[in-house]
Amino acid sequence: MMSLNRYRLRHMAKEGRRSAIISEKLLARPDRLIGLILLGNNLVNILAATIATLIGMRLLGDIGVALAPFVLVGVFLIFAEVMPKTVAAFSPETIAFPASYILAPLLKIAYPAVWIVNWIANSLLKLCGGNFAEQGNTSLSRDELRTIVHEAGTLIPKRHQSMLINILELENITVDDIMVPRNEITAIDLDDSINDIIEHINHCQHSRLPVYQTNIDNIVGIIHLSRITRITTNKRELTKDAIKDILIDSYFVPKGTPLHTQMMNFQRKKCRFGIVVDEYGVIQGLVTLEDILEEIIGEFTTDMQAYNLDIQVQEDGSCLIDCSAHLRVINRQLQWNFPTDGPKTLNGLLLEHLEFIPESGTTFKIDNYLVEITHVTENAIKMARLKLLEPDTENKSP
Repeated sequence: MMSLNRYRLRHMAKEGRRSAIISEKLLARPDRLIGLILLGNNLVNILAATIATLIGMRLLGDIGVALAPFVLVGVFLIFAEVMPKTVAAFSPETIAFPASYILAPLLKIAYPAVWIVNWIANSLLKLCGGNFAEQGNTSLSRDELRTIVHEAGTLIPKRHQSMLINILELENITVDDIMVPRNEITAIDLDDSINDIIEHINHCQHSRLPVYQTNIDNIVGIIHLSRITRITTNKRELTKDAIKDILIDSYFVPKGTPLHTQMMNFQRKKCRFGIVVDEYGVIQGLVTLEDILEEIIGEFTTDMQAYNLDIQVQEDGSCLIDCSAHLRVINRQLQWNFPTDGPKTLNGLLLEHLEFIPESGTTFKIDNYLVEITHVTENAIKMARLKLLEPDTENKSP
């Protein structure tokens, strides 16, 4: 009974299986169940010991009385303890479910004796600072759920296991980890000429764009490119005023917001596009619902060229990586293990390790990764070649 999987038992009880329902009721008060089992167990043991002593005395006299306990211990250990409890431990449902039909009525019959025994035992436990009258909390932590998902084996496909684990990890990831950084935001500047704006829209691969005036910190709204068709369909001229008329109010997201919270905020606000700002209101980047979904189900895009643009696998096994790429994206795509609790991009990780901006051609190691700087600008590392070293290669390195 105690070896039953409580969550499987609960599921079977919800399906209406009678033996599971009875077992769940018995396990709701384990102190009473244990009291009943031990009460019957001890009665049988004492009765068996008494009978064995009488038989031994009648057959062998005083020698039989001396031998009876040893014989009884061997019989009990093999046939009443080790064998049945081993079977029950390996297939608890096979033993527990039929036994529940016997234990339930026995508990009603022996309830007065069980209640007295439990009352005395629980009273003594309370004096010792314990209270085990009620079943303890059996809820699972996130780490325990993660372990269950990993150990599900073939019951859950690998793809689904990965998605479930990613959902559990959402609480540890913030919008800072997945946002498009400020310097990579594609936006429309209303100070540009209308021809430049139209050209920008025609070559844009995004469906929504921030619109700002003077500088990126002065965002006046979000434009959904599908709304532009309304202007052209009505044979109106596409002007800056027409663009302002179709703007959607900007939705700002505080920096550091956990992803599971932001997903619910997107759902509550009925939007899928947010501008990330810090405590001073300065724009840090932008985050979309698609970015959060990719953290759960993995990368999805119709433009595979854009998907592979930041990470290019070379013939020698190394990878040429744009250093503006997020470490989480690199880890996910290459199955690497860069730390993500510090810098968010490869450029940040390399600069943190070196503590200066290197020259092109600089080669060094970070943990088990060989890094070669291939392109550097005045204030950042632009491109680097990385290779995961084998353990024996790492040990041979000077």
